[in-house]
Amino acid sequence: MDWIPPKSPYGLIQEQLYHDPWKLMVSCIFCNLTKRTQAEPILWEFLEKYPDPSKVQEDSEDTISQMLKPIGLNKRRAKTLIRFSKEYLEKEWSSDPRVLYGIGKYASDAYKIFCVGDWRNVQPNDHALNWYHDFLKEKFKEQASA
Repeated sequence: MDWIPPKSPYGLIQEQLYHDPWKLMVSCIFCNLTKRTQAEPILWEFLEKYPDPSKVQEDSEDTISQMLKPIGLNKRRAKTLIRFSKEYLEKEWSSDPRVLYGIGKYASDAYKIFCVGDWRNVQPNDHALNWYHDFLKEKFKEQASA
């Protein structure tokens, strides 16, 4: 099944990044403990400079940390993004992205909902993911009852 998540009225970042699991999970790392309005501009800048996990490996922690300063926790996030990107390339994770450093329930749920389409088996805790999850349940309820 080729899953394309439907566009919702919420315009979540993940709706734009579903086609690239690495970028989607990076967006979750950015949004963790940070308001979307703060994180999003820096996220797009980051993804422009680092379009894939191998590019993150080519830069220094200090350079990445400087870019992340406006959203806080920049040193911790820089370390997380570097280690996450390395593991993304080296580990077998497709059945459970939580084996990757820095990936918890939020990013794993987002991956399952947006990249895999396994939203029926996810119970998100994040408010925005819950909005989208409820949107999907409503959108596909006719199919479920058929």
